[in-house]
Amino acid sequence: MAGAQPAHPSALHPHLGVVAEHGEIFFGIITRQAIRRGTFGSVKDLIAAIETFIDGWHERCEPFVWTKTADQILSKAKPRHRPTASNTRH
Repeated sequence: MAGAQPAHPSALHPHLGVVAEHGEIFFGIITRQAIRRGTFGSVKDLIAAIETFIDGWHERCEPFVWTKTADQILSKAKPRHRPTASNTRH
C-alpha cells in the first residue's frame, strides 16, 4: 500500500540502543547498591532484595530538574580547536 502510515510512528518509540543503555545503567545501580555486598541464601532471597530495592527506588524518585540553561549547556558542548598530530609543525 503506497503512502500507508505505519501503525506506530517510529518517532514515538525510543531506539533500541537507548533502551539497552538505560537498562545497563539501572542494573549497574542496583548491583552497586543492593546486590554486590549482599548475602543471599536462595534465589528467592535475591529476588526479594531486588524487589525491595525497586520499591524504594520508586518511592524516592523525583523528576529531573535542570540547573543550567540550554545556552550554558550548549556553550560547553561547542568543540574547541585543539592541535593534533596532523596539524602540528615539526
